[in-house]
This record gives sequence, structure tokens and C-alpha cells, in this order.
Amino acid sequence: MIAPRPIAEFAPLYKTQKDEITTQWPMKEIERVGLLKMDFLGLSTLTLLQDATVQIKATSGTEVKLEEIPLDDEKTYRLFSDGLTLGVFQFESSGMRETLRKAKPQRFDDLIALNALYRPGPLRGGVVDDFINRRHGKVEITYEVPELEPILQESYGVIAYQEQVMRIASDLAGFTMGEADLLRKAMGKKDLKAMEAQRERFITGAVARKIAKKKATRIFDLIEYFAGYGFNKSHSTAYALLAYQTAYLKANHPWHFMAALLTIERQNTDKLAIYLGECRDLSIPILAPDINTSDLHFTVIDSGVQFGLTAIKNVGEAAVTSILESRKLRGQLTSLYLLCEDVDLRLVNKRVLESLAKAGALDSIFGDADINSVADGRARLLAAVDHALEHGNRRQRSRDSGQTELFGESDAEGDEGRIHLPKATPLTESEQLAFEKEALGLYLSGHPVDRFGAALAGAGVKRIEELVSSESSISVAGVIGQIRTLTTRKGAAMAVATLDDRGGHLETVVFPEAYAKYQSMIKADQIVIVTGKLDKDDETSRLIVTKIEPIETVANGAQRIMTVKLTIPPHTSKTIETLAELFGRHHGTGRVSLEIELWRDEVPIRIRADLSQTRIRASETLVTDVERLCGKGTVSWS
Repeated sequence: MIAPRPIAEFAPLYKTQKDEITTQWPMKEIERVGLLKMDFLGLSTLTLLQDATVQIKATSGTEVKLEEIPLDDEKTYRLFSDGLTLGVFQFESSGMRETLRKAKPQRFDDLIALNALYRPGPLRGGVVDDFINRRHGKVEITYEVPELEPILQESYGVIAYQEQVMRIASDLAGFTMGEADLLRKAMGKKDLKAMEAQRERFITGAVARKIAKKKATRIFDLIEYFAGYGFNKSHSTAYALLAYQTAYLKANHPWHFMAALLTIERQNTDKLAIYLGECRDLSIPILAPDINTSDLHFTVIDSGVQFGLTAIKNVGEAAVTSILESRKLRGQLTSLYLLCEDVDLRLVNKRVLESLAKAGALDSIFGDADINSVADGRARLLAAVDHALEHGNRRQRSRDSGQTELFGESDAEGDEGRIHLPKATPLTESEQLAFEKEALGLYLSGHPVDRFGAALAGAGVKRIEELVSSESSISVAGVIGQIRTLTTRKGAAMAVATLDDRGGHLETVVFPEAYAKYQSMIKADQIVIVTGKLDKDDETSRLIVTKIEPIETVANGAQRIMTVKLTIPPHTSKTIETLAELFGRHHGTGRVSLEIELWRDEVPIRIRADLSQTRIRASETLVTDVERLCGKGTVSWS
């Protein structure tokens, strides 16, 4: 609110629960006493633009001045025309991306118009399709009278802006700009009495300027229809400029743009998964969080975009700052125990260290030479957390008191003064992925559905990104995420749940009939195949579920084969005997194959054995047991 003197002299005030001062009068009364109301909108896009340009300069030395970028950049318009606008301000919805692919904008005026027209009114009224067809010459551009051409030429003869209505009233009917603004307001408020008076005024003025009454009436009918969806050009231009700037950065500096975008959305798991998928589509390498190379936020390094440490759940900025100080002190962090000697353990506590380990951020400080896999190292780090914290507290107390232990550290130390990590059972692939999901909110190094890839493709089960609404029945595999249980008006239970695979998320709707059949399978983190009809509109997609089945049903088909890869050594005949016992406990209809790599005199000999007499029932439990015995990633399906 803006006033020449204290606002209390013009209107009564009150303080909200958030200690915000506001007037007790609504907008109309405020305007009536002569005050000016202004809305100030905070946009994360402005932060994105700033962060991206700062990173570009820091990593490449190139200074991008957004106010100086060309508005005719070919790469940018190609990005718009291809609908590759995820993360681009005002242009990232699925419906808008489809509209861009149809319109193929090639100039800034096209972006302004599309931003103004892509709203419920113009979409329902077919105005957007009319605009696109006129732009591509499929519909002839005509004007009711020649005087309309200079006003509507920029939007191919379609009324797109409130300013155009005002100029039509001024140029064709002799309205002053103040009177034209009253016409705009009357239209926007759908004030029938005021509109009738304005109609008479418009037609009289147009006839006085030698426009036929019949044509003047048609023109007024046209602008009256427009009033249902009118948008002002100044607003749309400002938004289109921000959109162009974000698209310019995405087209010309994609790594830096995506790093800034991922930083902004780091706490929004759904959007983070979508944008990480976009990075894969753009061939932008995403590097896992690493305590030795990651910063607070997502950053660009030579080999890709590095995950920021504050994107890990339970890891706050203060804890990361303490870790970065330790890294600065030591140059390279090499041990969990040394880390705990340096950091503020009030901030970097057990919860923080476990989250870092589960996310894979501590993989670079395994330390021990006898760690033979990531799964082994992460398991041993998790087992060491309590001991490492005790060690760190003890060393810090000794350091603070100025004392050193007479005989040094009592723990068993390695040659380089590092305490060895305790032995632990290596994580299975399922456990490793589940921990990543817990710490990051998404699967990073893989996805539980991936191991069934060949079997799913063979059975015609699609990925979420492949779904097309025209198909009568679609099957898709994924992990059940959030679940909402609802009750219909008739008292029947139903559910709405998210399903995700490596490429994205999908909302599924389970109506009462299907819910009654499959309720027991609708559980968080359950891996399933869902069949149904895709319901897709301009903004959202959802699957109306008719059937849910466990993913193992695909692998259990007679032609599906579970392959286990073994290397001898370290494995021996004892491993094969234990496998046989496991298969016996999971008897079913699926087939088993062993791929054995046998090393003799440093030469590998590869043997494939189809266990034709062995039949198994595929399940996550069986896979977990096999990988616990043979190692992470040793199981696949075909």
C-alpha cells in the first residue's frame, strides 16, 4: 500500500498472526479512498537465474548478463519448439509443452501471446488452436475492418490482450484511454448493465467513424467474448521475458541451469525425480553425493552435476558446513573416524552420518583395502557409526583438555593410522536401493524395477514415460509410493496412490471394485504391475486401475529365467550347494541359469549352466537371499 502520509490516516489497520500489518478494508474500498494497492510476487525463478549465472562465471569464466542476451537465439527457440521446457518458468506443464510443439514459436511476440492465451477460457473456446492454425497459414488471417490489422497483426488476427481491446475501443470508436479502461473493467466483471451502456457508446462512436453498424456490432460481440479470458500484455510480456531467460540458460548452459534448478527443488522429492529424469534425457551426468567433492548445493564439476549434500534428508546446512570445514582442514577426507575427530558432533550426529552413508556420500572414505564392493563398504560404515562417534568424542575431549593418551589410540589401527571398519554383512541390491530412497527420497544408482527389465519388456509392460492415452488397456510396473485411502459417498473404500519407476511418477486411482480385490497389495514400497486405462488431460495423467499383480508374476512365467553370476574364486562349490538349498525353499515354475566365471592361471573361463531340473518361485525374498550370498547385482532376469 502506498500513501503520502501514514496509512492509518486513510484506513483502519490490524496486525495478523504473522505480525503483518494490513488494512481492514478490501481492495475496492481502498481504491475508493485513493490508495494504491500493489502486489509483489516472490519467484524462485529469479533465484534460479542468479544461481545459474553465478555458477557459469565461477566454473567457466563466462559472464552471462541476462539483460543483454539476444532475443532471437536459435537454440532457445528450438528448445521451445521441441517442448523441452521442463523447469522453464510458465512453460513447463505437459499441456503447454504440447502447445509449444504445435505452435513452434520463432519470435518473442509468439511467447508473449502463448503465455497470455494458455488459460482455461481460450483453451476451451478453441482460441489457442485458432492462433496456432493462423500462425502456420492453415487458416487465413482476416480482419473485420482494415483498422483492426495494425492492432491485431502481432497475434495473427486473434485478440490476445486487454490492451488490444482498449486500443480497438480508442481507434475504432473514439474512446479516451480512460473510457477504454472502464470498458475493460466492465467486461472483466461481467457487469451486464454497464456492458449494455458501453455497447451503445461503442457502436455510436464506430458509426461516427464511418464503420458500418453491422460490423461495429460484430466487433463489439468479438471483444465481449474475449472478456471471458482477457489477459494484459504487460504482465504476459514480463513473464515471457523470464521464461525466455530461463530457456536461454537451459539451451546454452544446460549443466549449470539444471544444477541451479535441482538446488531449488532439492527438498521436493517429486520434482527432483522429474528433473533428474530430464537430466538423463539431456545426457547430463548426475554424480552421486560425495563428502569429498560435493558442496552445500548441486554444483557443476568437470564430469557432471554433483549432488549437493543438503539434498540428503536429515542433513542440515550447519552439519554440512562443519564437514566442509573438516575437508578444508585435511584437504581430503579419508576416514569416518578422522571425520568424527574434526566435526562438531552436536551437528554431525548419528542420524546425519547414517543418512550420509545410506545416500552413498561416504563411499570415498571406505579406507580399508579389504572392502570389495560398495555394498560391503556401506554396510561396514553403518556398523561403524556408533564406534566412530565414541572415538571422535574421546579425541575431542582429550584435545580440549590438552591431554594425549599415554599409549595412543586403544583401537586397532591400520598402517596409516586409520581404525579399520568392522566386518558386516554386505547390503543386497534391494537394501542398498531402499537406503538411497530413504536418504534421498528417490532411487539414484538404480531402481528396484530395473532387474526385471527384459522380462517386463517381453511381457509388454511399459515404462511410465511410454504411456499413451489412446490405448484401451495399459500395464506399467513400478514401486507404490504415497497412498491416500478415501471413502465414496456410498461409504465404499477406494485409494489414490503414486507409482514410480526410473523415469517418473504416475498417479493411480483404485475405485471400490478394484480396491476390494487388490487392497492387500496396495502398500508403500511394494513393487507391482498395474493394469488400467490412462486418463490424460492437458496438465495431468492418471491410471484408472483394473488389476494389480506382484512383479514376480512376470518373472515366474515358464519362459522367464533367473540368472545368477558367480566368480570362482572367491566363491566355491559351497556357494553352489547353498544356492541349491535356497532354490529348494522357493520352489515354483521359473527357471534358473548360472553364469560362472572360473579363473585359472589368470585366464578367465566362462561357463553357462541352465539348471533345467530346478524350478523357482521368484520373489524379492529370494533375490535378497541370493545377493546376500553371492553379492549385489549378481541376479538378473531374462
